[in-house]
Amino acid sequence: MRSDSSTLSTVEFAALARAIASTARQLGLTAPGFRCPTRIIGVDRTMRRFVGDEVAGIVAVNVKDRPLAAVVADMIEGVVMLNQLSPVHAAQVRGALWNSLENANAQARADSNQPTAAHVA
Repeated sequence: MRSDSSTLSTVEFAALARAIASTARQLGLTAPGFRCPTRIIGVDRTMRRFVGDEVAGIVAVNVKDRPLAAVVADMIEGVVMLNQLSPVHAAQVRGALWNSLENANAQARADSNQPTAAHVA
């Protein structure tokens, strides 16, 4: 995972959103939809929550000129807010989501260091 404050690309943002949503679902939580930027100028994160037969929501975050950690933290906090977790459960979920991203990043680094096999026709 990058740590600089350059703007995430659309592809990078989508990959983060998929990873966070996937882990949230594995934890038995409702995964929000993610979008960027927010509709409100000057606000780093917004959330819309829909309650019907099932709970759903959309978390919007600004990514431009923000550190990657701040963007990820806002996305993770969106999962916590949508699911209205207790403080103890929220802390556990935050840790699990951060760990899953770190593990995915470590795996991606390991995969990129593996030599690729040549295909002979």
